[in-house]
Amino acid sequence: MVRVTTPGVRLLPNAITVLALCAGLSSVQFALIGNYPMAIASIGIAAVLDSLDGRIARLLDATSKMGQELDSLSDGISFGVAPALVLYVWHAEGERIGWVASLIFAVCMILRLARFNTLIEDTEQPPYAGEFFVGVPAPAGGLLAMLPLILELQFGQGWWSYQYVVWIWTIAVAALLISRIPTLSLKTVKAPPKAIAPLLVGVGLLAAAIIQFPLVALAIALILYLAHIPYSVYRYRWLAQHPEAWMAPPRERRAIRRSSSRRRLGLRPPLRRVVAGAAQRVRLQRGEQHVARAPRTISSEKDRDNGRGPRRRSWRRIGLRKR
Repeated sequence: MVRVTTPGVRLLPNAITVLALCAGLSSVQFALIGNYPMAIASIGIAAVLDSLDGRIARLLDATSKMGQELDSLSDGISFGVAPALVLYVWHAEGERIGWVASLIFAVCMILRLARFNTLIEDTEQPPYAGEFFVGVPAPAGGLLAMLPLILELQFGQGWWSYQYVVWIWTIAVAALLISRIPTLSLKTVKAPPKAIAPLLVGVGLLAAAIIQFPLVALAIALILYLAHIPYSVYRYRWLAQHPEAWMAPPRERRAIRRSSSRRRLGLRPPLRRVVAGAAQRVRLQRGEQHVARAPRTISSEKDRDNGRGPRRRSWRRIGLRKR
Protein backbone atom coordinates (compact mmCIF):
# COMPACT_ATOMS: atom_id res chain seq x y z
CA MET A 1 0.00 0.00 0.00
CA VAL A 2 1.45 3.35 -1.05
CA ARG A 3 1.19 6.05 1.56
CA VAL A 4 0.35 9.46 0.15
CA THR A 5 1.63 12.49 2.06
CA THR A 6 -0.09 15.82 1.57
CA PRO A 7 1.95 19.03 1.22
CA GLY A 8 0.56 20.32 4.51
CA VAL A 9 1.90 17.29 6.36
CA ARG A 10 5.33 17.77 4.77
CA LEU A 11 5.28 21.40 5.88
CA LEU A 12 4.73 20.60 9.58
CA PRO A 13 8.23 19.25 10.45
CA ASN A 14 9.91 22.10 8.57
CA ALA A 15 7.72 24.60 10.41
CA ILE A 16 8.83 23.16 13.75
CA THR A 17 12.46 23.44 12.62
CA VAL A 18 11.95 27.11 11.74
CA LEU A 19 10.38 27.70 15.17
CA ALA A 20 13.46 26.14 16.78
CA LEU A 21 15.65 28.47 14.72
CA CYS A 22 13.63 31.50 15.84
CA ALA A 23 13.84 30.40 19.48
CA GLY A 24 17.61 30.03 19.28
CA LEU A 25 18.09 33.44 17.69
CA SER A 26 15.76 35.04 20.25
CA SER A 27 18.19 34.04 22.99
CA VAL A 28 20.69 36.54 21.57
CA GLN A 29 18.09 39.31 21.71
CA PHE A 30 17.27 38.46 25.35
CA ALA A 31 20.98 38.51 26.21
CA LEU A 32 21.40 41.96 24.64
CA ILE A 33 18.72 43.40 26.91
CA GLY A 34 20.12 41.59 29.96
CA ASN A 35 17.34 39.00 30.36
CA TYR A 36 19.58 35.95 30.75
CA PRO A 37 16.96 33.56 32.21
CA MET A 38 14.89 34.00 29.05
CA ALA A 39 18.01 33.53 26.93
CA ILE A 40 18.59 30.14 28.57
CA ALA A 41 14.89 29.28 28.24
CA SER A 42 14.97 30.10 24.53
CA ILE A 43 17.84 27.68 23.91
CA GLY A 44 16.01 25.05 25.96
CA ILE A 45 12.85 25.54 23.87
CA ALA A 46 14.94 25.22 20.71
CA ALA A 47 16.34 21.92 22.02
CA VAL A 48 12.84 20.57 22.68
CA LEU A 49 11.62 21.59 19.23
CA ASP A 50 14.71 20.09 17.62
CA SER A 51 13.96 16.74 19.23
CA LEU A 52 10.39 16.84 17.92
CA ASP A 53 10.80 17.78 14.26
CA GLY A 54 12.68 14.65 13.22
CA ARG A 55 10.34 12.31 15.11
CA ILE A 56 7.26 13.95 13.63
CA ALA A 57 8.76 13.77 10.14
CA ARG A 58 9.42 10.03 10.49
CA LEU A 59 6.00 9.44 12.05
CA LEU A 60 4.21 11.21 9.20
CA ASP A 61 6.55 9.82 6.54
CA ALA A 62 7.41 13.40 5.60
CA THR A 63 11.21 13.20 5.60
CA SER A 64 13.01 15.04 2.82
CA LYS A 65 16.48 16.19 1.86
CA MET A 66 15.46 19.80 2.37
CA GLY A 67 14.29 19.01 5.89
CA GLN A 68 17.63 17.43 6.78
CA GLU A 69 19.60 20.41 5.50
CA LEU A 70 17.27 22.87 7.22
CA ASP A 71 17.59 20.97 10.49
CA SER A 72 21.40 21.10 10.34
CA LEU A 73 21.41 24.85 9.61
CA SER A 74 18.96 25.46 12.44
CA ASP A 75 21.08 23.45 14.89
CA GLY A 76 24.21 25.32 13.87
CA ILE A 77 22.61 28.68 14.60
CA SER A 78 20.50 27.74 17.64
CA PHE A 79 23.15 25.70 19.48
CA GLY A 80 26.39 27.06 18.01
CA VAL A 81 26.11 30.74 17.13
CA ALA A 82 23.45 31.74 19.69
CA PRO A 83 25.14 30.28 22.84
CA ALA A 84 28.50 31.71 21.74
CA LEU A 85 27.01 35.21 21.37
CA VAL A 86 25.11 34.93 24.67
CA LEU A 87 28.32 34.02 26.52
CA TYR A 88 30.20 36.81 24.79
CA VAL A 89 27.60 39.40 25.72
CA TRP A 90 27.46 38.09 29.29
CA HIS A 91 31.14 37.80 30.17
CA ALA A 92 33.45 39.02 27.41
CA GLU A 93 33.31 42.77 28.08
CA GLY A 94 35.03 43.41 24.75
CA GLU A 95 38.08 41.22 25.45
CA ARG A 96 39.67 39.39 22.56
CA ILE A 97 40.06 36.08 24.40
CA GLY A 98 36.29 35.93 24.88
CA TRP A 99 35.63 36.45 21.21
CA VAL A 100 38.22 33.80 20.29
CA ALA A 101 36.57 31.26 22.62
CA SER A 102 33.15 32.09 21.15
CA LEU A 103 34.47 31.60 17.63
CA ILE A 104 36.03 28.25 18.56
CA PHE A 105 32.75 27.04 20.01
CA ALA A 106 30.70 28.10 16.97
CA VAL A 107 33.17 26.57 14.50
CA CYS A 108 33.32 23.27 16.41
CA MET A 109 29.52 23.10 16.43
CA ILE A 110 29.40 23.53 12.64
CA LEU A 111 32.10 20.88 12.18
CA ARG A 112 30.20 18.49 14.45
CA LEU A 113 27.03 18.89 12.40
CA ALA A 114 28.92 18.44 9.11
CA ARG A 115 30.38 15.17 10.41
CA PHE A 116 26.94 14.06 11.57
CA ASN A 117 25.54 14.55 8.06
CA THR A 118 28.34 12.45 6.55
CA LEU A 119 27.84 9.64 9.09
CA ILE A 120 24.15 9.37 8.17
CA GLU A 121 25.08 8.21 4.67
CA ASP A 122 27.78 5.81 5.91
CA THR A 123 26.52 2.23 5.42
CA GLU A 124 29.64 0.49 6.73
CA GLN A 125 28.98 1.22 10.39
CA PRO A 126 28.33 -1.72 12.76
CA PRO A 127 24.72 -2.33 13.83
CA TYR A 128 25.29 -1.03 17.36
CA ALA A 129 26.57 2.35 16.11
CA GLY A 130 23.00 3.63 15.82
CA GLU A 131 22.70 3.54 19.61
CA PHE A 132 25.36 6.21 20.05
CA PHE A 133 26.28 9.70 18.91
CA VAL A 134 29.84 10.48 17.89
CA GLY A 135 30.69 13.24 20.32
CA VAL A 136 28.23 15.33 22.28
CA PRO A 137 25.10 16.16 20.21
CA ALA A 138 24.32 19.75 19.28
CA PRO A 139 21.45 20.50 21.73
CA ALA A 140 23.36 19.06 24.67
CA GLY A 141 26.49 20.98 23.67
CA GLY A 142 24.61 24.27 23.43
CA LEU A 143 23.10 23.82 26.90
CA LEU A 144 26.38 22.60 28.43
CA ALA A 145 28.08 25.79 27.29
CA MET A 146 25.46 27.76 29.28
CA LEU A 147 26.14 25.88 32.55
CA PRO A 148 28.34 28.63 34.14
CA LEU A 149 25.62 31.20 33.42
CA ILE A 150 22.99 28.89 34.92
CA LEU A 151 25.04 28.44 38.09
CA GLU A 152 25.57 32.19 38.50
CA LEU A 153 21.88 32.95 38.07
CA GLN A 154 20.97 30.37 40.69
CA PHE A 155 23.80 30.57 43.25
CA GLY A 156 25.38 33.94 42.54
CA GLN A 157 28.99 34.64 41.65
CA GLY A 158 31.60 32.01 42.42
CA TRP A 159 34.58 30.26 40.93
CA TRP A 160 32.31 29.00 38.12
CA SER A 161 31.69 32.58 36.98
CA TYR A 162 35.31 33.66 36.74
CA GLN A 163 36.08 34.92 33.27
CA TYR A 164 38.88 32.51 32.43
CA VAL A 165 36.95 29.58 33.91
CA VAL A 166 34.03 30.38 31.61
CA TRP A 167 36.18 30.47 28.49
CA ILE A 168 38.11 27.33 29.41
CA TRP A 169 34.79 25.58 29.97
CA THR A 170 33.51 26.83 26.60
CA ILE A 171 36.56 25.46 24.78
CA ALA A 172 36.26 22.15 26.67
CA VAL A 173 32.64 21.75 25.55
CA ALA A 174 33.72 22.61 22.00
CA ALA A 175 36.30 19.80 22.20
CA LEU A 176 33.57 17.37 23.31
CA LEU A 177 31.52 18.35 20.26
CA ILE A 178 34.19 17.33 17.75
CA SER A 179 35.57 14.41 19.77
CA ARG A 180 35.10 10.72 18.93
CA ILE A 181 33.67 9.95 22.36
CA PRO A 182 30.47 7.88 22.05
CA THR A 183 27.42 9.21 23.88
CA LEU A 184 24.10 7.44 24.30
CA SER A 185 21.27 8.28 21.94
CA LEU A 186 17.88 8.55 23.62
CA LYS A 187 16.21 7.68 20.32
CA THR A 188 17.16 4.00 20.70
CA VAL A 189 16.54 3.63 24.44
CA LYS A 190 13.76 1.11 25.08
CA ALA A 191 12.01 0.60 28.40
CA PRO A 192 10.47 -2.74 29.46
CA PRO A 193 6.69 -2.80 29.96
CA LYS A 194 7.05 -3.06 33.74
CA ALA A 195 9.03 0.18 33.86
CA ILE A 196 6.54 2.31 31.93
CA ALA A 197 4.46 3.31 34.98
CA PRO A 198 7.49 4.30 37.13
CA LEU A 199 8.93 6.22 34.20
CA LEU A 200 5.69 8.17 33.77
CA VAL A 201 5.76 9.02 37.47
CA GLY A 202 9.37 10.15 37.05
CA VAL A 203 8.39 12.34 34.10
CA GLY A 204 5.71 13.98 36.23
CA LEU A 205 8.20 14.63 39.05
CA LEU A 206 10.68 16.03 36.54
CA ALA A 207 8.05 18.38 35.12
CA ALA A 208 7.19 19.58 38.63
CA ALA A 209 10.89 20.18 39.38
CA ILE A 210 11.35 22.14 36.16
CA ILE A 211 8.31 24.31 36.93
CA GLN A 212 9.31 25.02 40.54
CA PHE A 213 13.11 25.06 40.24
CA PRO A 214 13.94 25.44 36.52
CA LEU A 215 17.59 26.47 36.81
CA VAL A 216 18.44 23.85 39.47
CA ALA A 217 16.72 21.08 37.49
CA LEU A 218 18.52 22.09 34.31
CA ALA A 219 21.90 22.22 36.05
CA ILE A 220 21.38 18.78 37.61
CA ALA A 221 20.31 17.34 34.25
CA LEU A 222 23.46 18.71 32.57
CA ILE A 223 25.72 17.34 35.32
CA LEU A 224 24.06 13.93 35.06
CA TYR A 225 24.57 14.01 31.30
CA LEU A 226 28.28 14.60 31.80
CA ALA A 227 28.39 11.77 34.36
CA HIS A 228 26.89 9.27 31.88
CA ILE A 229 29.78 9.64 29.40
CA PRO A 230 32.11 7.05 31.09
CA TYR A 231 29.29 4.49 31.08
CA SER A 232 28.58 5.24 27.43
CA VAL A 233 32.25 4.65 26.54
CA TYR A 234 32.22 1.36 28.49
CA ARG A 235 29.04 0.19 26.77
CA TYR A 236 30.36 1.07 23.32
CA ARG A 237 33.57 -0.88 23.89
CA TRP A 238 31.69 -3.85 25.34
CA LEU A 239 29.40 -4.05 22.30
CA ALA A 240 32.40 -3.83 19.98
CA GLN A 241 33.88 -6.92 21.68
CA HIS A 242 30.63 -8.96 21.76
CA PRO A 243 29.09 -9.32 18.28
CA GLU A 244 26.56 -11.84 19.60
CA ALA A 245 24.82 -9.00 21.49
CA TRP A 246 24.43 -6.62 18.55
CA MET A 247 20.97 -7.79 17.49
CA ALA A 248 19.88 -9.20 20.86
CA PRO A 249 16.96 -7.64 22.78
CA PRO A 250 17.75 -5.87 26.08
CA ARG A 251 16.94 -8.88 28.28
CA GLU A 252 19.20 -11.24 26.34
CA ARG A 253 21.90 -8.57 26.21
CA ARG A 254 21.88 -8.33 30.00
CA ALA A 255 22.20 -12.13 30.23
CA ILE A 256 25.19 -12.06 27.88
CA ARG A 257 26.79 -9.32 29.97
CA ARG A 258 26.35 -11.32 33.19
CA SER A 259 27.76 -14.50 31.66
CA SER A 260 30.76 -12.64 30.22
CA SER A 261 31.48 -11.06 33.62
CA ARG A 262 31.47 -14.53 35.25
CA ARG A 263 33.89 -15.88 32.65
CA ARG A 264 36.16 -12.90 33.17
CA LEU A 265 36.25 -13.52 36.93
CA GLY A 266 36.73 -17.27 36.46
CA LEU A 267 33.47 -18.25 38.17
CA ARG A 268 31.31 -21.27 37.32
CA PRO A 269 27.54 -20.95 36.96
CA PRO A 270 25.83 -22.06 40.19
CA LEU A 271 24.23 -25.54 40.40
CA ARG A 272 20.93 -26.15 42.18
CA ARG A 273 20.93 -29.45 44.06
CA VAL A 274 17.57 -31.10 44.84
CA VAL A 275 17.57 -34.31 46.97
CA ALA A 276 14.52 -36.57 46.70
CA GLY A 277 14.43 -40.02 48.25
CA ALA A 278 17.62 -41.97 47.83
CA ALA A 279 18.71 -40.24 44.62
CA GLN A 280 20.41 -36.91 44.21
CA ARG A 281 19.45 -34.82 41.23
CA VAL A 282 21.57 -32.04 39.81
CA ARG A 283 19.71 -29.34 37.94
CA LEU A 284 21.89 -27.35 35.61
CA GLN A 285 21.25 -23.66 35.30
CA ARG A 286 21.16 -23.80 31.50
CA GLY A 287 19.02 -26.24 29.60
CA GLU A 288 17.13 -27.53 32.66
CA GLN A 289 18.82 -30.93 32.30
CA HIS A 290 18.45 -33.47 35.09
CA VAL A 291 21.11 -36.04 35.90
CA ALA A 292 20.28 -38.80 38.37
CA ARG A 293 23.01 -40.54 40.35
CA ALA A 294 22.55 -43.83 42.13
CA PRO A 295 23.20 -43.88 45.89
CA ARG A 296 26.62 -45.09 46.94
CA THR A 297 25.11 -47.56 49.43
CA ILE A 298 23.89 -49.88 46.68
CA SER A 299 26.52 -51.98 44.96
CA SER A 300 26.40 -53.14 41.39
CA GLU A 301 26.17 -56.73 40.21
CA LYS A 302 29.82 -56.64 39.18
CA ASP A 303 30.88 -55.83 42.75
CA ARG A 304 28.77 -58.71 44.07
CA ASP A 305 30.41 -61.12 41.63
CA ASN A 306 33.85 -60.03 42.84
CA GLY A 307 32.86 -60.77 46.41
CA ARG A 308 33.11 -57.20 47.58
CA GLY A 309 29.49 -57.02 48.74
CA PRO A 310 27.53 -53.95 49.67
CA ARG A 311 29.28 -51.02 51.22
CA ARG A 312 28.37 -50.69 54.91
CA ARG A 313 27.76 -47.40 56.62
CA SER A 314 29.77 -46.29 59.62
CA TRP A 315 27.32 -45.46 62.38
CA ARG A 316 29.96 -43.64 64.36
CA ARG A 317 30.75 -41.43 61.36
CA ILE A 318 27.11 -40.50 60.94
CA GLY A 319 26.75 -39.78 64.69
CA LEU A 320 24.02 -42.35 65.50
CA ARG A 321 24.04 -45.13 68.07
CA LYS A 322 23.76 -48.70 66.95
CA ARG A 323 20.90 -50.68 68.51
